[in-house]
Amino acid sequence: MAAASIYKRLLDGTYGRPFIVDNKRYRSLYLGLTYVQSVMSLNEPDVLSLRYTEMMANFLLFNPTPRHIALLGLGGGSLAKFCFHSLPDATVDVIEIDPDVISLREYFHIPDDQERFRVIQGDAADYVAKSDESIDVLLADAFDADGLASSLSAQTFLLTAYNSLKKSGILVMNLAGEETRYTDLIEQAVDMFDGQIIVVPVHDDENQILFAFKQKAFEPNWTKLTRRARELKSRFNIDFPQFVQHMERQT
Repeated sequence: MAAASIYKRLLDGTYGRPFIVDNKRYRSLYLGLTYVQSVMSLNEPDVLSLRYTEMMANFLLFNPTPRHIALLGLGGGSLAKFCFHSLPDATVDVIEIDPDVISLREYFHIPDDQERFRVIQGDAADYVAKSDESIDVLLADAFDADGLASSLSAQTFLLTAYNSLKKSGILVMNLAGEETRYTDLIEQAVDMFDGQIIVVPVHDDENQILFAFKQKAFEPNWTKLTRRARELKSRFNIDFPQFVQHMERQT
């Protein structure tokens, strides 16, 4: 396909496939021209380069040793690589519906499938519905060209997500794009998780991150979390202490 024809289809939104943009420092994955889906540093491919991915990694404040992590949406694999390399005792399942996204995995240094890491082609909501109380941390970061994947904004997804988590499980969702896709979802999460949620805006990325806790009568111990945040910062070079402050303010 001629470059001019591709560019025209990108502009009018009819290209319909993911594409990569390099600028010598970063490699970015796009599903359309409106939103960047993922960013990878070419010099440090395993580092979380976007602020919202760092915020999603704050599940470590509440469970620093998860055994089973499920990630809905592969994208450029930033969170998948972080979990795989940083948590050697965790099994990581990544569910991605688009085979074209999966076909680009080598460009983003995503590990090959192995005993504790696999990329599964399929619908994220279907995968969650079949996971019966087996997941410690469920990371939902699935998008299409217009924003949050429609299957994740349905009320049925929250029910199946709740049922897929262990008793102390955590759901973490990246909310971005058109707000009408997720405003109702936040209200539904409040009901589903009995009010045990925290929604934190990520000002640099204009995203919001939803943390929902299945544990009954969950109440954050901010003194303990601040102490753990300092420990995590020394391990991962991510500003967990600042995130703790943001989260406490949101509660």
